[in-house]
Amino acid sequence: MANTAQAKKRARQALARRAHNMSLRSRLRTAIKKVRKAIATGDKAAAQAVFRESQRVIDSIADKKIIHKNAAARYKSRLSAAIKAL
Repeated sequence: MANTAQAKKRARQALARRAHNMSLRSRLRTAIKKVRKAIATGDKAAAQAVFRESQRVIDSIADKKIIHKNAAARYKSRLSAAIKAL
């Protein structure tokens, strides 16, 4: 456990930052699941609409460096390919 005041503050900040990052990562996973669910229904138009909304979420989380920009690109590419395959 932290002994100095500075170390205690850093520990508090790390906990708050971790909670915030976890909520953002959860938002990302939910957005991806929504697109996959729309793809599973087989409705291409609906899947494209959900994909457009989720692209914003994926990009914003990559901008905040919660995930790497290449990981975000990979998610978008794979989801887009799945929609095109419908």
